[in-house]
Amino acid sequence: MVGVILIAVNGNDIASVNQAKFLLEKKMWHQLDDVEDHKAYRYEHVRLWFLPERILWEDHLDKRWAAATNETVLEVIFPSRHSAKSGTPCLTLHPIGVPHLESNSVPDFGGESGFAPPPSTRLGPWWRLLNEKWMEESIPEFSLSLEVTHHGPIIEVPCLFIEVGSTQEYWPHEEAAKLLSDVIWEGLGLTGNTEIGRWDVKRNHSHPVLITLGGGHYAPKGNKLGSEEHVWLGHMLANHSIPFGTIEDPGVLWRQAIDAVVQSTKLAFPGGSVIATVEKKSFKGWQRQLIYQHLESISIPILRSKPFLEMVKSRQPNQ
Repeated sequence: MVGVILIAVNGNDIASVNQAKFLLEKKMWHQLDDVEDHKAYRYEHVRLWFLPERILWEDHLDKRWAAATNETVLEVIFPSRHSAKSGTPCLTLHPIGVPHLESNSVPDFGGESGFAPPPSTRLGPWWRLLNEKWMEESIPEFSLSLEVTHHGPIIEVPCLFIEVGSTQEYWPHEEAAKLLSDVIWEGLGLTGNTEIGRWDVKRNHSHPVLITLGGGHYAPKGNKLGSEEHVWLGHMLANHSIPFGTIEDPGVLWRQAIDAVVQSTKLAFPGGSVIATVEKKSFKGWQRQLIYQHLESISIPILRSKPFLEMVKSRQPNQ
C-alpha cells in the first residue's frame, strides 16, 4: 500500500473550503474518482478529500480511505473553522480527543470517550511556522494560539486541526485561509523543500516530547515552550480535562485522561522521551501530589520550563 497524507475538508465549513481552495490553486492537482461519492484530489504524496459536513463525527477516515483506495493514510490534517465565545479573530492549531470523559458517555462534539488519537508530530514545528508566516504576511487583526486537546473525530493516525476563528464574521476571511494553506503546503514539503515536523525515529531518538497538564483552553505553556526551537509538542490538557472528585474520593477520570494522552503521544513519537509539565496553579495541593505520584509510577519525568529547554538543547547536534 502507498503511504499518503490526507487533508480532510469539511464541505459545509467556509474556513475549511477556503483553505482547500488555496491549496488547489498552488499546483495542478489530479482529480481522482470519487471516494465514498465525494470529490478527491492528489498531488504527490498528499490527498485532498471533500466531505459533506459534521467533520467532528466523520470517524475512521484513515481506515475508510484505505479501504476505498488501497492507500495507507499516515496522518490526517483537518483545515477547519474555530468557534469561541470571545469572538476574537484567531488562527489556531490543536490535537484532538476527549480522554477525560467517562467511557460510557457520548461526547457532545465527537470522538471516543476516554480516547485521544495520536497528536501530529507537526504541532510544535508548525506552530513556529505559523508564527513566521503571520509575521511575513501580516494579518494584524488575527492573533495566534495553540489550543488544548479537545473534540472528535475518532481516528488512529496522527492528526491536527488548523483553524480560522472565531466567529461567523471571520470564518470566510480569505487572507487567513491563504496563510493557513501556506503553512500546510510548506509544512508538507510541497514547495520542493524538506517537509516540516516529520518525526524521524533514528534521528530524533530520545528527543524530549512535551505534554502539558493544566492551564486554560488556549494552552499558555504550549504556546510559550512550543515557540522555542526544536521543541516537539504532544497532547495538551486543560485543567478541566483532568477532572478530580474529592480529596476522599478523587475518582479515576484524572488518571484515565493522563494515561490516554501519554500513551497516545508515545505512539506518535516512537523512541521519543515524553516529558510532562504541570501547571501548579491549576490544581489543589492534594491534586498535584496525585498527579506527581502517578507520573512517577509510569516513568514520566516532570520538568519546569527552563530544565526542559536545557534538555531540548542538549539533544541537538553540535551542542
